[in-house]
Amino acid sequence: MKTSQFLLATAKETPADAEIVSHQLMLRAGMIHKLASGIYSFLPLGMRVVRKIENIVREEMDRIGALEILMPMVQPAELWRESGRWQGMGPELARFRDRHEREFCLGPTHEEVVTDIIRNQCHSYRQLPLVLYQIQTKFRDERRPRFGVMRAREFIMKDAYSFHADLASLEETYRDMHQAYVAILRRLKLEFRAVTADSGNIGGSTSHEFHVPADSGEDEIVFSSGGDYAANIELATGRLPDPEAEEQPGDCIATETGAAATIDEVCQLLEVEPKRLVKTLIVHAADENGAPGDDLVALLLRGDQNLNETLARQIEGVGSPLRFADDDLIRERLDCPPGCLGPLPSLGIRIIADHSVSGMKNFICGANQAGRHLLNANWNRDCAYHEIADIRRVREGDLSPDGNGTLTVRRGIEVGHIFQLGAKYSEALKATVLNEQGKAAVMYMGCYGIGVTRLAAACIEQYHDQRGIIWPDSVAPFHLIIVELDAHKSGQVRNQAEALYRQALAAGIEVLLDDRDRKTSPGVKLAESELIGIPHRLVVSPRTLADGEVEYSSRRGREKSRIALAKAIPAIADMLSDS
Repeated sequence: MKTSQFLLATAKETPADAEIVSHQLMLRAGMIHKLASGIYSFLPLGMRVVRKIENIVREEMDRIGALEILMPMVQPAELWRESGRWQGMGPELARFRDRHEREFCLGPTHEEVVTDIIRNQCHSYRQLPLVLYQIQTKFRDERRPRFGVMRAREFIMKDAYSFHADLASLEETYRDMHQAYVAILRRLKLEFRAVTADSGNIGGSTSHEFHVPADSGEDEIVFSSGGDYAANIELATGRLPDPEAEEQPGDCIATETGAAATIDEVCQLLEVEPKRLVKTLIVHAADENGAPGDDLVALLLRGDQNLNETLARQIEGVGSPLRFADDDLIRERLDCPPGCLGPLPSLGIRIIADHSVSGMKNFICGANQAGRHLLNANWNRDCAYHEIADIRRVREGDLSPDGNGTLTVRRGIEVGHIFQLGAKYSEALKATVLNEQGKAAVMYMGCYGIGVTRLAAACIEQYHDQRGIIWPDSVAPFHLIIVELDAHKSGQVRNQAEALYRQALAAGIEVLLDDRDRKTSPGVKLAESELIGIPHRLVVSPRTLADGEVEYSSRRGREKSRIALAKAIPAIADMLSDS
């Protein structure tokens, strides 16, 4: 391709609303064009990157036996009502009516549609397992689209769905898909972490997220310094170091604390550190449907620690979503203001203690009386809990739960998520096959998503410098750029650049020839070649040709070298074959 025939839509200035590096560079390099908030057109340069990512994803899906299909973006409301998600998805689901007043939505995901296909096309367990995937545009009406294509309303993703006669088959495909995602990310040359994760509103019992560590990431991931443990911070657990010295139980004393109610106020009044306190949080217990009900539950944490709401709502008997009791309800039910609550038997409700408090001695807690706290309280003598659970939000430096080192917390970009759905959707949509006994059996399902356009942005987040993008060879829009300098002064420059260009094409190298005329300065050409991030560059100029050479540089380094004209393209081909 030649720039004289190519839409190279680069820009000097960074748009004011571009907050992160990938958004800034995708706009400046002319990869994307903003149409509306969270909606972008992909220009030729960006489209070449997207297609390469798609091809890598497609190859790895095909390698594990997945079959490609294409499902409609527009989906009827009836299917979503069958699954129970028509209302549950909330305002992110873009709903509309057609001219006949029938309700539809723009698909943010395709569990319902693919299950409808399978329930009509598969009738026997002999047709299973079956894995279907598509690479398609999705739409989610994000409340606050930001970060360019990283959190856009319209985006391209690969979503795959598997169907099984039993759980063992689902688990086997889940492992295959996990390995396929690892292969995809390795081919993209990305640093990544696979972490255990919460399934959220997709559902299911088991899920893993694939994160690309980056300062711009919206999620926090946790991993062990000495082992394989890794989790999204929503599900991460850790341990605090044991006390350095063994304490003997002291005499429990009730003391007046007046209006002091918060951890900070009590610590200031009593001149102690927050880690000496046990704080008592009151939440709603689950009703018969698992939602927040009328009963209350107490959650205990060490005073310097924070609650992990995701872990707390997963405890059987705790309402989901987690809902804190308001102050008036606490006063009415527990006959005590919230700031003076403690895990005394008089509390009269179920008490769940985090591991951070279960081994504490001589701690301070509320006395369940207004304006009073207990000093030197101890378990079994003064206070009690009914059970222990992991409900603390982990922190950097906590001990790893696998016993190998400490925990590191980093920001990450979630680029993929895989789920074992079980029978959630197949039961709701009555997707069954005849089993070996000839009886109707509900199929088990898995679903597996990876963001194609988000992967493009993630590559830029990990591969860039102050001059622009640094594409890995596997997804670079072109492998080689040939830059003509002062071709208007030297016909030899134009002829030799053209000859190199044709040699590169013949060698199967994806090449861009910058043949723009004198109106584009040498400085602009060189700067733009670095901005768009093509891995290899050859510069043809009167000065180099005088010695029968061209100038070579790699986008990854600042070193420049001379190569004889006859050896230039073979040298590039060798470098690409080794990458």
